[in-house]
Amino acid sequence: MILDNKLLYVKNDFIYLYLCLLVYPFLCFTLTTICTHMEKTEDQINGEEKQEHALPPMALNHVSRLCRSVKESIDFYVKVLGFVLIQRPQVLHFDGAWLFNYGVGIHLVQAKEEDYCRLPDRDHLDPMDNHISFQCEDMEAMEQRLKDFNIKYMKRTIKDEHGTAIDQLFFNDPDGFMIEICNCENLKLVPAGSLGQIKLPLDRHNPPVELANGNHGGHDLAELP
Repeated sequence: MILDNKLLYVKNDFIYLYLCLLVYPFLCFTLTTICTHMEKTEDQINGEEKQEHALPPMALNHVSRLCRSVKESIDFYVKVLGFVLIQRPQVLHFDGAWLFNYGVGIHLVQAKEEDYCRLPDRDHLDPMDNHISFQCEDMEAMEQRLKDFNIKYMKRTIKDEHGTAIDQLFFNDPDGFMIEICNCENLKLVPAGSLGQIKLPLDRHNPPVELANGNHGGHDLAELP
């Protein structure tokens, strides 16, 4: 009788073990499937969030300026700033000109006489006002160039909280649009909670960018195409 009971216990244990061996792979497969689905769902959500904020690759193409005299403005941008006059599409049936250099274009459009009132004051210089800025490697040479062409300018030097100095020259083009020449690359670009990534085109000169790991350039916060 005792032997029969022992055999019965062994039989029951064997059946239990057999059932476990049958059920265990199924449970593992089910749990793996659920986890994989959850990971895919999370990746899809993150991907959708990134896609929501993502924009196509972009760079500044040109700056357009109304001008009182296209010829006078061409002379200024070519002789003073070193831009090059380029061909303009013939489909543009209005007086104007295209110039290009340093990876950016200047598009000039002849203003109508009644639009002269829309142009800024040619004698007004205020660094806090609207302007475009060009990086310069030799500020002394640029300042001398302005003197040679008898162009009125404002000069100043500012320092950040770390003592990094930035030299600036402000002056107007013939129609009063302000231009800044600076050595702003003395100051690193440090992202401040931007949703996207800084994109640095490889075919153009780029300013220094501080990354999360403290390096310059790279791929952590600056995205290279």
